[in-house]
Amino acid sequence: MRCVRKVTEDLYWIGGNDKRLSLFENIHPIPDGVSYNSYVLLDEKAVLFDTADWAVGQQFMENLHAILDGRSLDYIVVNHFEPDHAATLGLVLQEFPAAKVVCTKKGQAFAQQFGYDFADRWIEAKEGSELSFGKHVVTFVNAPMVHWPEVMVTYDKTNGVLFSADAFGSFRSLDGALFADEVNFERDWLPEARRYYTNIVGKYGPQTANLLKKASKLDIKYICPLHGPVWRKDIDWFIDKHVKWATYTPEEKGVLIAYGSMYGHTENAAQILAAKLHEKGMHNIQMYDVSKTHVSYLISEAFRFSNIALFSVTYNMNLYPPMQNFVEDMGRLNLQNRTVSVVYNGTWAPAAGKCMDGLLCGMKNMNVLENEVQIKSSVGKETEEQLDALADEIIASMK
Repeated sequence: MRCVRKVTEDLYWIGGNDKRLSLFENIHPIPDGVSYNSYVLLDEKAVLFDTADWAVGQQFMENLHAILDGRSLDYIVVNHFEPDHAATLGLVLQEFPAAKVVCTKKGQAFAQQFGYDFADRWIEAKEGSELSFGKHVVTFVNAPMVHWPEVMVTYDKTNGVLFSADAFGSFRSLDGALFADEVNFERDWLPEARRYYTNIVGKYGPQTANLLKKASKLDIKYICPLHGPVWRKDIDWFIDKHVKWATYTPEEKGVLIAYGSMYGHTENAAQILAAKLHEKGMHNIQMYDVSKTHVSYLISEAFRFSNIALFSVTYNMNLYPPMQNFVEDMGRLNLQNRTVSVVYNGTWAPAAGKCMDGLLCGMKNMNVLENEVQIKSSVGKETEEQLDALADEIIASMK
């Protein structure tokens, strides 16, 4: 049975929700699921904007046939060929052999790699080119490396809808809602939108910033992403979040405390620093055990806060492995413009501090505070005094 939502007078959401999948891209936990969004425009021509993952393939096809209600499909616009959006493309091509496929030249090449052959009915979407479906006229904007090289976005000049591919997406299944204003987005969705962007697209900040610059010249009334809710209100607020993420600008003055501890002594130091920060008036603090927290959540918080405090025990003359994974992932995802504090522990050869410094030096515009704290096995009076001084330095760095 169909499960669809109307976006505008003649535009429909026909996607699906997956609440069974545990790991997005087999990496990132999605305890609240994910949506795979697809859209159909019913103009003089019937147009499908992207397909869906096989996980919701049956629902997607039921929705597509229900909305078409016997009509033929004239065009398939593919903004992004990643399998979570294009896995069912082959089935659509088979069922609608007359439908023309619109995508970038790189997208057509990727389609062949995935086994889709539509060369005889392909229309190349070039930067700024237009296509009319009746009263609706769309234009195409190239968005390479947001976050694949073939990506484009499609802008409907008639009603102001931006089909944004993986830009402006979010984890979480829609669960009946469609629009961002139908949920408490800032409370329930923003952390998952941030985690989605920072881990999936975060490395490509300059490319995202370029797309945002292009988008700023469009009169956008709706944003239709491939994951997460559709935007029709407060669009500028959500775009501003992406501007900050794309330019690696902290959203908030606050401290992410991430610690790797084997027997509790390093964790104790992290707790002491947090307590001293609160005593001194800094209350915007989040603390995480890197051994228990998936790195995607740590990355999201690192993008959110102005300051990061890293506490690590020495392990085999190196960093504690979960901490090493986190710090290296910060570098892989191009995080920059943060103030970082280093606290390290070791009983006979405390090498973790040097290791963290080495990794941080390879990142752009990372201000590593001079007051590094060394713990010798457990926190003593001298260490506590150093943590107190570090709390002062962290607060001063925010002014």
